[in-house]
Amino acid sequence: MSDDDLDLSSLDDAELVEQMHDDLYDGMAEEIAEGTQILLGRSWSPERVLNVALVEGMRVVGEDFRDGILFVPEVLLAANAMKAGMAILRPLLAETGAEQVGKVVIGTVKGDIHDIGKNLVGMMLEGSGFEVIDLGINIDVDTYLAALAEHSPDILGMSALLTTTMPYMKVVIDTMVERGIRNDYIVLVGGAPLNEEFGAAVGADAYCRDAAVAAETAEALVLARRLVGGED
Repeated sequence: MSDDDLDLSSLDDAELVEQMHDDLYDGMAEEIAEGTQILLGRSWSPERVLNVALVEGMRVVGEDFRDGILFVPEVLLAANAMKAGMAILRPLLAETGAEQVGKVVIGTVKGDIHDIGKNLVGMMLEGSGFEVIDLGINIDVDTYLAALAEHSPDILGMSALLTTTMPYMKVVIDTMVERGIRNDYIVLVGGAPLNEEFGAAVGADAYCRDAAVAAETAEALVLARRLVGGED
């Protein structure tokens, strides 16, 4: 393929960004890492590289996933390529004190060991400028609450793929209510068997049907909360 022979450093900035969007879409991690380094070498700020080259490319991936043009394996490859760029940018962003959109704690609920959807959501959130603390799978209420206390996130995200584990989301939210901390966090829920009615029934702020929607919803809710100036 002629792509193999393409010298990324020979492209001007606009062409390189366009190529990086294509490479991200095709899940080419090495090329994304190389492109990231080239743009940094051209005095692009880490924030600009993140937003223009990576987040914008990942937005297209998210939209095509939502519309059924891309499927899970391809999105995972794109997410992996994004990760290669983020590995370079993350320490630089921390140094420059770049403004993060917010912080999210996510995990798959107790009894459920599915994590592909959760991992996609995590990558999309990272790509949107969130700091993501991924607790993993089979997470019980005490682990969720300990993570909230430790990390003080804006958002708690819970995932489930089994109908038998879905009710555990209510256990977590009810416990947050009992402890008087429910209103301190935005709670998002997702997973194939869920729907909006279920999200409302368990007391979540929103149900997110896929990773692209999760990122959009997270951004909108964090922004809305900040505009209001916190909880009532």
